[in-house]
This record gives sequence, C-alpha cells and structure tokens, in this order.
Amino acid sequence: MRIYYIWAKLMIIAMNKTTLPPYLKPGNTIGITCPAGALSLETIEDMCKQLVSWGFEIRVGKTIGTSFHNFSASDDERLAELQEMLEDDGIDAILFGRGGYGLVRIIDQIDFTKFIQKPKWLLGYSDITCLLSHIYTQFGISGIHAHMSGGYHPSEWDRLSTQSIFDTLTGKPTKYDLPSHSMNREGEAIGSMVGGNLALLSDLIATPSDIDTKGTILFIEDIGEYVYNIDRMMWQLKRAGKLSHLKALLVGGFVNSLDNEIAFGMTEYEIVWEKVKEFDYPVFFDVPIGHQPRNVALKIGVGYQIKENTLFEISNLM
Repeated sequence: MRIYYIWAKLMIIAMNKTTLPPYLKPGNTIGITCPAGALSLETIEDMCKQLVSWGFEIRVGKTIGTSFHNFSASDDERLAELQEMLEDDGIDAILFGRGGYGLVRIIDQIDFTKFIQKPKWLLGYSDITCLLSHIYTQFGISGIHAHMSGGYHPSEWDRLSTQSIFDTLTGKPTKYDLPSHSMNREGEAIGSMVGGNLALLSDLIATPSDIDTKGTILFIEDIGEYVYNIDRMMWQLKRAGKLSHLKALLVGGFVNSLDNEIAFGMTEYEIVWEKVKEFDYPVFFDVPIGHQPRNVALKIGVGYQIKENTLFEISNLM
C-alpha cells in the first residue's frame, strides 16, 4: 500500500500541469478590490493590519467603501479595477474584499493575456469561486480559496484559518485535521483539489468556467440557501457527472440555510449523502471550509492527500 501511494504522489506531481504563481515574501504588495458586492473601508481594517504585520504592503482599490445598488461599483468600474490589478507589476497578489454577487457579470470581459504571462495569487471564496474556477479551467493557474478581507473578524478570529493564509501565500505546504462525523465515509485519497461555493459550481456548469471534477478531491460549501435549492443544486452536479468519478468529497459548512413553511424533510448533509452514497470514494462532513470563522486556505488545482483523517498538500514533495 505504501508503494502505491508513493507512486500515486509521483504521478500526480508529474502529471499536474497547474501553474503556481510566485510565492510572496515580506515587502511584496497585496491589492484589495471588490469585483462583486459592496464593502465598507472599516471592514477591511483588521485584515490589513494582519497583512502588514506579516511584512506585506497593501494597496486598497477604489471599489472598497463604495456601492452601486447591490454591487461595490458599476460593472465597468469593477472590471476596470480588477483588470488594472491583474496587470499591475507592482501588485504581487490580489485579496478580494468580499463575495456576494457580480463576478459573472464581468468574467467574460476580463483580458487575461498579461495575467497568463505573469500570474499572481488570487485569494477569495464564495462568489470568487467563479474567478478561481475560470483561471484554473481556462489557463491551468492555481488560485487560493480562503477568507477575504471582509471575512476577517477579530471577534471570531480563528488562528488556523489566518495562519493558513500566510502559509499558503508564502509556500509552506498546509496540513489540516478532518473532523470526525457520524456520516463520514472514511478512506484515503490523492487528487487535485477543486471546488468552492455550491451555487457557483452549479451555475458554472456548461460554461467556459466549468471545472472538470474527474479524478479530483472536490469540496463544497454554501450560505443562505433554501434547503430545497441545495437539493436541486446537488442533483444538478450529479446529473452533470460532477460526482461520479471523484477521489474524495469534502463537505464544508452550510451556513444560515432556510426552509419553507412546510419543511423539506432532510438536512443539508443528508441531501449531500443521498447523492453520493452509491459511490465508494471517501466523504468527509463538517470540513472547515465555508462561511464560518474556521475557513482554511486551499489551493485550487494542486495535489492533496487524505490519509489517517488528515488532509495535506503534496505539491512540493519533489
């Protein structure tokens, strides 16, 4: 068994064509922009202090602290600022302010020509799933699924999540314990990490941003969805073949879910299990991913291994 896993690790490294942007060092600059929902300047102060304490410079975009209906700014303004930060050689990584909704309105207008030539780390989750999925599917470039500046709240400060951002940005391979849960189907797996917000993954099917999940470790999470809609989106993933050939499934948080006056009759985790119980790959529930204080950083498209109920990155073994 050990020989098999050594072989599998070597194969995933040899076959993994994912491009990793340069890791950051003290003195590098992180840009902060809001390509979707609005965010106040005060909301990002604590994350900015944390980034500065790590030795990074900060450049705050004009879309922070402004609003335009449900968005941080108009489509043209959000697109222009994101485009500028993607192309600016003085910005070494981009941390998004918040998710919400809006990236799908501008994703097809972004010119990635310079970004492909000189990629940089993009960090975010929720609606940012659209962008992280797009750069991986279209260009094979990894992004980081992690807390955004608007999601850093000292009152709910989580040391592991915060440290994982620094470790991931600076190239230290991460390692996380997977929680025990009565519904877990435990086992071992090796595969490239993909996933994100369930609603976005469902919406992106059959678009240029759609991720091929075959042979991957898939993770899902969501917030504020009606339970019946979680069921519908999981059926969408299953009918599209997204759940058929996984190496493992990591089920994160389903926060602030809603139900109708007549209850749907299943929990979020029961809904997920119903769709994957026929398969034989490992499934882990209550994984620290999503819209909750513990939301650990994961690299999209990078190799990870699950062994002894621990998830760890294997991209740097060579």
